Amino acid sequence: MANECKREVICADAVEWLNSYVDPGGRSFLGSLPDISEFPGYSLSMWKDWFQKTAELILEKTSIDGVTIFFQSDIKHNGLWVDKAFIIQKAAEKLGHELLWHKIFCRAPAGTVMFGRPSYSHMLCFSKTVIPDISKSTADVISDLGEKTWVRGMGLEASLVAASFVKKHTKTDTLVNPFCGEGSVLSAANYLGLHSIGIERSSKRAEKARGLKVSPDGKSWLS
Repeated sequence: MANECKREVICADAVEWLNSYVDPGGRSFLGSLPDISEFPGYSLSMWKDWFQKTAELILEKTSIDGVTIFFQSDIKHNGLWVDKAFIIQKAAEKLGHELLWHKIFCRAPAGTVMFGRPSYSHMLCFSKTVIPDISKSTADVISDLGEKTWVRGMGLEASLVAASFVKKHTKTDTLVNPFCGEGSVLSAANYLGLHSIGIERSSKRAEKARGLKVSPDGKSWLS
């Protein structure tokens, strides 16, 4: 099935691409937005404003019959906790998107003390029209992100969870991933029978994203 799926990786600025993007229908989105460490010169308030506006943009570009999934890890900035899930939910509420589910992925075993970044990541799913079948619910807390291709990438397990929901619970056939990095989400989408589109500013990471695959048994990455 995966061989029949298309993948397009565009080397461009994600926000600029989103601003010019016109929805053809049939597309869900996954956003994993960069944190303040990638914005030298930005104050915390400036980054929060950028983050919420970009989350709103991704929500706006999602097809009406699709879902928008966000995968984010909170940060600690100058001693303060920055809750990215809260910012995303403000964006969704502003635009009338309902929260379908909120999962937690452990980045370290429970009880582990972490510094600088929490020991878990959020995955949140929103839609204006999709209502999932609660009899097909899956775990809310997942103990392992899965294998990662780089330090800022989504783990294999997290990527498959997101793509699987799109495949099973929406009528969309394409998963779009702005800020796609090395292509974890794109590869998981193809593996599960979805087309994928990624936007990545780094030409080096974009090239990796074009070639990354999930192994036939679904348990590791193939470059």
